[in-house]
Amino acid sequence: MLSFEEALARILSKAQGLPAERVALEEAAGRTLAEDLVASLPMPAFNYSAMDGYAIASSDYVGVGPFRAPVNGESQTGHATPSFEAGSACRIFTGAELPARTDAVIPQEDVRLSATEIEWTEAVPAFRHVRRMGEDLAQGAVALTQGSRLTSARLGLCAALDRGDVLVSRRPKVVVLCTGDELRQAGSKPRANSIPESNAISIVTMAASAGAQVRVAPLVPDDVNAVERALEDAFLDADVLVTVGGASVGDHDVVRDAMQRAGAELDFWKVSIRPGKPLIFGSARNTLILGLPGNPVSAQVTFTLFGLPLLRALQGSNRPMPQFLRVPLGATIQQNPGRTGFYRAEIIDGNVFPIANQASGAPKSMASADALVMVPADSVGFSKGELCSVLLLSS
Repeated sequence: MLSFEEALARILSKAQGLPAERVALEEAAGRTLAEDLVASLPMPAFNYSAMDGYAIASSDYVGVGPFRAPVNGESQTGHATPSFEAGSACRIFTGAELPARTDAVIPQEDVRLSATEIEWTEAVPAFRHVRRMGEDLAQGAVALTQGSRLTSARLGLCAALDRGDVLVSRRPKVVVLCTGDELRQAGSKPRANSIPESNAISIVTMAASAGAQVRVAPLVPDDVNAVERALEDAFLDADVLVTVGGASVGDHDVVRDAMQRAGAELDFWKVSIRPGKPLIFGSARNTLILGLPGNPVSAQVTFTLFGLPLLRALQGSNRPMPQFLRVPLGATIQQNPGRTGFYRAEIIDGNVFPIANQASGAPKSMASADALVMVPADSVGFSKGELCSVLLLSS
């Protein structure tokens, strides 16, 4: 069996970047930039006031106060900046451009205002309460690098850069194929010895959150010919085919055999992790194949660990790998060494607490978890208070 790290490296090595396309900002949420975004102008583009108050030239008022200045003109956002007279003050509002020669703002609460002038007690240094031109981004600076995922804040930055559209990687086309004689659609009429299929919705949601365009294939029974036909149909238009179930070596686990009959080249089919040891990876034509185990927890954990990084890598992400944090353990966790363990857990008050039920067929435990605790293959576990590697789960 491959280690977790070896299996992930093999999968990512097969991820060839998808073509780029230009889309409007409104369609770019969650997409991955296929270009560097460069500031064509400094940001801010001019010196502006951070306060409601009065703009002055600080060099006109040095030494010991109090100071007095007549008020001439007013600067407000969206209007032309007034001319400035030396030795005076200009009324200014938050966000408004400073008039030429002014370089500081006195907050309105720090002055005494008469009919024609203001008075204040202390000298104001240059650039006090001023947002300086280019302090956020210099002209020509890279604002966002190629491979950045476009979050809400980054989309806001794109708009601030005056971009109405951006160049992004095409969404990966994903097909999810669930197999098993026992499966029926959730909400459908029950039949003897059947269970509702619950994996597809979880995989679809995760894949979509990673920027994929996802299609769910019809359910397929544990029949090698039926699975082979479903695979061949998926190979026609999928960048990634995700099968769920039938990945092990039981008499009725036919997925691996069907993949080979359909012409797939399989790279590996076992990974030294728990849960999720029976994991298939391969390719056919232009489609990468990820075969997940059928137990709900195993399917969700393996897709989190391997499927999401694959989708990010296909889009040219500069951070495709799972991002682990070091978090103190709130309760002891034990394992039999031999395979790397990924244990469902909750983060409470800055500590991570393993969930009691770690069975791979327990979807309630996965629904309660917001993190996975990774325990190395050669470890017997960690004691309360020890720092451990934790992968946060998306909601």
